[in-house]
Amino acid sequence: MKTQTAEPTRPTTPHAPVPDLIAATAQSLPQQADALARARAFAEPFIAGETLGTGENALAHADAVAAILRSIGGSEAMQAASYLVHACEHLNRPEEVIAKAFGQSFAALAVETTKLVKVQRQALTASDSAHLIDDPAAQAESVRKMLLAFSRDIRVVMLRLASRLQSLRYFAASRQAVAPSLARESLQVFAPLANRLGIWQIKWEMEDLAFRFLEPDIYRDVARLLDEKRGEREGYVEQLRTRLEAELHEQGIRATVQGRPKHIYSIVKKMRGKSLDFDQVLDIRALRVVVPEIKDCYAALSWVHSRFSPMDGEFDDYIARPKPNGYQSLHTIVRDAAGKPIEIQIRTREMHEHAEHGVAAHWAYKEAGAKGYGGVSASGEYDAKIAVLRQLLAWERDLSETAQKQGLFEDRIYVLTPEAAIVELPQGATAIDFAYSVHTNLGHRCRGAKVDGVMVPLNTPLQNGQTVEITAIKEGGPSRDWLNAELGYLASARARAKVRAWFNAQATHETIARGREAVEKLLQREGRTAMKLDDLAAQLGFKSADALFEVVGKDEFSLRNIEALLKPPEVVLEPDDYVLLKKARNTEKSPKGGVLVVGIDSLLTQLAKCCKPAPPDRIGGFVTRGRGVSIHRADCSNFRDMAVRGPERVIEVEWGSSPQALAAVYPVDVAVEAADRQGLLRDISEVFAKEKMNVVGVQTQSVKGTAWMTFTVEVADSGRLSKVLELVTDVPGVRSARRR
Repeated sequence: MKTQTAEPTRPTTPHAPVPDLIAATAQSLPQQADALARARAFAEPFIAGETLGTGENALAHADAVAAILRSIGGSEAMQAASYLVHACEHLNRPEEVIAKAFGQSFAALAVETTKLVKVQRQALTASDSAHLIDDPAAQAESVRKMLLAFSRDIRVVMLRLASRLQSLRYFAASRQAVAPSLARESLQVFAPLANRLGIWQIKWEMEDLAFRFLEPDIYRDVARLLDEKRGEREGYVEQLRTRLEAELHEQGIRATVQGRPKHIYSIVKKMRGKSLDFDQVLDIRALRVVVPEIKDCYAALSWVHSRFSPMDGEFDDYIARPKPNGYQSLHTIVRDAAGKPIEIQIRTREMHEHAEHGVAAHWAYKEAGAKGYGGVSASGEYDAKIAVLRQLLAWERDLSETAQKQGLFEDRIYVLTPEAAIVELPQGATAIDFAYSVHTNLGHRCRGAKVDGVMVPLNTPLQNGQTVEITAIKEGGPSRDWLNAELGYLASARARAKVRAWFNAQATHETIARGREAVEKLLQREGRTAMKLDDLAAQLGFKSADALFEVVGKDEFSLRNIEALLKPPEVVLEPDDYVLLKKARNTEKSPKGGVLVVGIDSLLTQLAKCCKPAPPDRIGGFVTRGRGVSIHRADCSNFRDMAVRGPERVIEVEWGSSPQALAAVYPVDVAVEAADRQGLLRDISEVFAKEKMNVVGVQTQSVKGTAWMTFTVEVADSGRLSKVLELVTDVPGVRSARRR
């Protein structure tokens, strides 16, 4: 006995023929004599006594699905497939058996649809626990993508749409409760998909039925507010449509008028999207007038305004001022003799086609939700593929072959977690890619995988619709083999980046540990183990102790810098700020003429702190009281002042040329001005380290975003310093670098 089904909703107006999508798709199955009767007879012994998960009789369900396909223009061959799908589950080798009886095209369609049904059952059963997907809208979009990408054949999607609509009709007719997950999936996945494919009849009816099950109280309230049954409402619109079309023809305007009664879900969606009360929804009844030319649009508008009473402020001319997405039409709201508001849209055939299938397509406006009413339009690679696919359906007779040749969805696959959440991956992705997509830590700890319950190697490419379960250890990290492209463990650039980041982090940890050990040993030698490491790092200009340890571990920051910081400050000997740095250690004799050679053992010499001379600087000597000779650069301002006050104490000096003198190093000061930023001190120190110049002291000060830094570096030849300063000025943020 067949299950009673609700009567299909019929459009109240002579809509344009069902989109070319249906016609082209219907022809993609080979036409065979009595295909529908043969398919039903073939399947009946298997499914006549079977009950589906919804409670429907399987044969009655298939009969109703075939009827829905027939109502939207599906051929007998397409209708026949609705029976073969249910027969597949009862055959050991379904593809082989159906191919022999009906042909390979029928077999492929039935088998692919059966696979998709199984995947959908998993996703539907566990949809409420799909906690891995945070955004329900994103999850719904993934399901829509999966429906297309998994099947590679829009015929499969059409069969699923018709099947879901029939299940909703069954629940409505039998007054049974519907699982919220099924109704929600119908509203969020199937109806928008029908909308995108242009199958408006299925879309409208599915939305109303699903909304009725999800929010029955609101549905009943809106139904009461409409104060008329849907049939009466549609009858009124049809009567109005016929009359307006006839009157326009009498005026010489060749117009096609289409009725557009508002469905309950559409009314609620507009009320929520625009924050309107029911009384403010003015387009519950609507007509669309399609005319040949633009001049006819305005002629029709003039007649409509003379025939009905236009409402103030409810006219929009989108022909003269198109919407940003290119949409063009005249919109007006008028009242009939009974005072009921009617929305009337007037456009040319070209404008109508653009609105239905162009960038201002119906789904882009309707599916954008509340934001959609602000002018947001849909875009993206996926939607571009849908547009291409719709054109292929209209132009090609053999959809499956064409779609596969074009590779429309070959770049992505959709697999499921054990909880039936959908995960989108690149083509060729493996279980490791899947693990990293779910969670980075799961990817690091991945050691094995089951695909559809069977253990597989980790470099096995996944296929659409498979369920993947990861076996992971409690602690651990990835293998370096995973980064070997020849081994095929990873196809996702995102997963490869996460593996590389893990190994980089491990190397950083080792470097920090090595630097920490070196710094702690130094503090022990200096008897400063009580010093806080973070305080030490801050005094050296680092953000944290780990930042200091890292550069020390890389040998990019000398421990002498820390030693210099830990030593007590030097005592100032005299107001002229001289500092004793070294005594002469060689036996080189003074040259003739009384010229003092810096470094002679018989005399005490000191390099002036004010100018810090270094070979081959031109230098001069000044005899101090009791502390030998202080050596200054010839251009030192202090030296010039002292020479004026005591010219008798100035003597000639020169740099020694012995091997010991040539091997000596001298401290010089470098002043750097730069824009302050994190890591600046480290970057400048790295330049000196790479140039083999030891930094023995650093002073920094930051004022209003500008860093003033003084580096004391040891050099054997000050002439080489100028080249190093050029490298310092190349450091990002450095404005100037000069010797003091």
